[in-house]
Amino acid sequence: MKAKRARRAQPRVTNAPRKAASSRYVLKLYVAGQSPKSVNAIVNIKKLCEANLQGRYVLEVIDLHQQPQLARGEQIIAVPTLIRELPSPLRRVIGDLSSTERVLVGLDIRSEA
Repeated sequence: MKAKRARRAQPRVTNAPRKAASSRYVLKLYVAGQSPKSVNAIVNIKKLCEANLQGRYVLEVIDLHQQPQLARGEQIIAVPTLIRELPSPLRRVIGDLSSTERVLVGLDIRSEA
C-alpha cells in the first residue's frame, strides 16, 4: 500500500495588474486660441496636475486655431478637451476643467493626498 504524502499549500501568485504609484501620465489639452474657457482650462489642468501628479505627467497644449487638422485626427468635437493617452485606456474630459473632482474621476486619477 502506498503512503499518501501530505500536500503543502502552495502560495497563490496573482498576476492582477495594479496601477503603480509612479505611473506616468500623458495628457493632451485641445484648446481654441485664447478664449476664456481655453485659458481657464489651461490654468485648471496645470493646478490639478501639480497637486495630484507632481513630477509624473507630461502635458501638451494644442491650439486648434493653429493646427485645425488635429481636431479630425483626434475626433475633437468640442473645446477645451483633455485626453489622457497614458496610462491606458484613453480617457476624455470636455470643458474648462473647473470641477477638480469631476476631472479626477473622469481621468481615473486618484488623489494621493
